[in-house]
Amino acid sequence: RLRLHDGKLIKDRRYHLRTYPNCFVAKELTDWLIDHKEAPDRETGIRLMQKLMDHYIIHHVCDEHSDYKDAKLLYRFRKDDGTFPLSKDVKVFLRGQSLYEKLLNVEGSILKVREENAVKYQRTFLGCELIDWLLQEGEAENRKEAVELGRALLEHGIIQHVSNRHHFFDSDILYQFWINFRRRRRLTELLNENSSRALSESPDSPFCLRKLNPDPGNTSFLSVQPNKEIKVAVRRSSITSLAGNSNPYFSTTPALLFPPVAECNPKSVLKRPVSNEELLSPGAPYIKKTLTIVGDAVGWGFVVRGGRPCHIQAVDPGGPAAAAGMKVCQFVFSVNGMCGLHLDYQTISSLIMTGPRTLVMEVMEAIE
Repeated sequence: RLRLHDGKLIKDRRYHLRTYPNCFVAKELTDWLIDHKEAPDRETGIRLMQKLMDHYIIHHVCDEHSDYKDAKLLYRFRKDDGTFPLSKDVKVFLRGQSLYEKLLNVEGSILKVREENAVKYQRTFLGCELIDWLLQEGEAENRKEAVELGRALLEHGIIQHVSNRHHFFDSDILYQFWINFRRRRRLTELLNENSSRALSESPDSPFCLRKLNPDPGNTSFLSVQPNKEIKVAVRRSSITSLAGNSNPYFSTTPALLFPPVAECNPKSVLKRPVSNEELLSPGAPYIKKTLTIVGDAVGWGFVVRGGRPCHIQAVDPGGPAAAAGMKVCQFVFSVNGMCGLHLDYQTISSLIMTGPRTLVMEVMEAIE
């Protein structure tokens, strides 16, 4: 975004007697991506910009197009028009980035290369050192507030205990910044994300309900993710206590053994397709509900399917989602404050998997 501002690709533009501030022409941007080696071809450039749209970073200036089109259409970074969603997750990320830069630039920084158990770690600090520094710099009013900030940074994957065994404490335990904010990232990295998109060939989302010892009479469901996702779930839950580990927070990923699994019914539960226009039209027979779902050790217990809009395909009757009031055939309106009407199930799944354990979803339900 900043490079585009510097290169004057982002500027005020006039169209049909109206001026649109701080916008760019899609076709010009695709040319720029190729010229600056950010994309090898136009197709890749389009996919990259679609990723930014899916992540709510750019949008069409009039929100008339939910897809990125390589044409003479005007788009804008949400950061430039004040519509970028500053959710709690984003605020914590930006706070972590600010603290990282401040720590690197200060003389005698607490960030150092340190060794523990014959292993060297980069960008490390002691928990108590960070607390002292936060108080000294006015980043926190007291030690309790500083500890809460440290815990938020850890829970969002910005810092971590060097061997991933402890939560954040005001002690001489060694931590490190897990994210190197100064490493320049190329846009093409977005296409190689280790996310639930890897399951795009599956008819269901990563929250697919699986039966244990599947048989017609068994109604015990669990939401099971692949190994990569199970690791994320461990980070946000007390699953380690289920594995008999004395550590209250982190450990190596427990060996979770499940019997052969059976996918839920791949046939859609919707009687007919429903469009966003139908959902949002005045007088439509739908009501909006807000659900707060606290994930348990194995997930949230529901299946999301389809796209633009996504719908709830199945709900574990004994899981967190059912307890919060989720039902099949509801449509996903938003996830943690981010509008989801124009997203597919892979993107919705990624938002949930990378978000906090407590999930806030707005759904639209047909009036009986």
